[in-house]
Amino acid sequence: MARRGAYAKGVAKREEILEAALEVIAREGWHGASVKELAEAVGLSQAGLLHYFDSKDELFTAILRKRDEVDSRRFGEVDGAPSLQRIREGFVGVVRHNAEVPGLVQLFSRLAVEAGDASHPAHDYFVERSGTLRELFTRAVADEQEAGRMTSAVDAATLARLIQAVSDGMQLQWLQDPTVDMPAAVDALFALLGVSQTVGPAGIEPTTSTV
Repeated sequence: MARRGAYAKGVAKREEILEAALEVIAREGWHGASVKELAEAVGLSQAGLLHYFDSKDELFTAILRKRDEVDSRRFGEVDGAPSLQRIREGFVGVVRHNAEVPGLVQLFSRLAVEAGDASHPAHDYFVERSGTLRELFTRAVADEQEAGRMTSAVDAATLARLIQAVSDGMQLQWLQDPTVDMPAAVDALFALLGVSQTVGPAGIEPTTSTV
């Protein structure tokens, strides 16, 4: 019983660390969020903080997983088979939110490059995340094509990769030039593909600037 209680406390502390880390990185940015600062935010030493993770890279990977969990709750779960219209709404909402937390975008982009090395702790995270996202897009695009609402000139899997590539590429452009309207560009791609917007509660379609 004591061991189970200690395990539960460890899990709770790990969650506290991740939630605090999201706030610190969003506030201070990637460069301002050192392991020391993250540790201080939860009342631990650097060694105490890393006790809950195998390495600094594993800590940062866990932070990104936590971010995905929070975004999923805020903008909609990806389970099941949502329509491409619903995906447009939620996906653009996430991109718009990312523009408000540049530190997390910096962290994501930096680790994405480093995770090209199969031995990097974040490698599996990025492979799994990208695969899940593409599968979601592919199913939704295929449904639209089968219903005759979208061109079949390009297969669904390729279109799914293009949507993901535009999103990732816009993040890099935005990091280099914060004046770039990242969500508007991603939303424009969906519009070019002929994806309609979801209808609001009063039967009024939201504009491209709202989620």
